[in-house]
Amino acid sequence: MGKRGKAPAFENVFCPNSDCMYFQKKGIGNIVANGTYSTLSGKVRKYICRGCGRVFNDRTGTVFFDLRTSDEKVVMALKLLLKGMSVRGIAEVLESKPDTVLRWLGRAAEHSKQVNDFLLRNLKISKVELDELWSFVEKKQLRQWQRKRAKSGFG
Repeated sequence: MGKRGKAPAFENVFCPNSDCMYFQKKGIGNIVANGTYSTLSGKVRKYICRGCGRVFNDRTGTVFFDLRTSDEKVVMALKLLLKGMSVRGIAEVLESKPDTVLRWLGRAAEHSKQVNDFLLRNLKISKVELDELWSFVEKKQLRQWQRKRAKSGFG
């Protein structure tokens, strides 16, 4: 035990490296703290896995990983979309570009299970509203894919 006391155990943190022998195993003691860094939404803790040496943070594998926008702004974009607002309208309200809002929605779609759990738990959103959200996102992504395909001459 050092001067500052016993090091905290990170019981709910696991290694995200699928090649690691401790992959997704919690409470083993292989995770150690590696400092913090500041974001627009507060401090984020960094970790190192003693098994494989992988460095990761609290946001690894989430919608907010490597995002330079506050968490609140992204969540607000999802809320506004759930309430029926257009992407262009959301971009105007949040003072962002429509492409940026679409990128946030794409990230949310990649992590749809986590987003669903968060929205159901914290925002009291119904499952019907969630279904509408994902069908909207799916249509937008299909349209973007078709546009890219048409521009490249494969349409």
